[in-house]
Amino acid sequence: MKTVQTTANTGAQQMASPPVPETTKLQRRPSAVVLALVLVCLGGLTGLWLWTSSSAATEVVAVRSPVERGQLIVPEDLTTVRVTLDPALRTVPASVLESLVGKRAVTDLAAGTLVAPEQVSDAVVPGAGLAVVAVPIAPGLIPSEPLKAGDTVRLVQAPAQGVEVTGAPAEITGTVLNVTPGDTETVVDVLVADNRAGELAARAASGDLALVLASRER
Repeated sequence: MKTVQTTANTGAQQMASPPVPETTKLQRRPSAVVLALVLVCLGGLTGLWLWTSSSAATEVVAVRSPVERGQLIVPEDLTTVRVTLDPALRTVPASVLESLVGKRAVTDLAAGTLVAPEQVSDAVVPGAGLAVVAVPIAPGLIPSEPLKAGDTVRLVQAPAQGVEVTGAPAEITGTVLNVTPGDTETVVDVLVADNRAGELAARAASGDLALVLASRER
């Protein structure tokens, strides 16, 4: 009888006390934690770099349209850009862009490049001791190679058709200032010594001048 009571009591206790589920402990992967820390650090560094770059950027003058050496600079040739500069790089602040308009390019200015102070000049043309002469050149008496401002040229008196050349022809050396193509002839503004300007103008009126393009090597 005692044995039966003990068994019955034990069964009743088991039924009265349901099993308590074991708590599952949340497990974290060390690699995921490390990756999260790396991403946070990278985000912070990227933000710092962007802030530093924007605060160090400077607005300067750049070339919008190509400008050949010797040409007058017009407002449409220039623009402004905001860049981070090397301290050794010489540039023109955007605030003085308007002061460059009307000056001449000392060298060829390529589109997309920054303008340096030494690339422009406000020298008056023609300068002292010089003069500008408009010289019309007929087709066949001018090279097919396009002329550029700053080119050195020789203007040679061509003989009349059918006339034999005897001796060295007269020629005048000058520098191309502007070129204006036309339907029947090309007008070249040439910068020459003032004491040869009258002679060149008289020869140009005859319409028999040939233009020789000198070497562009410097």
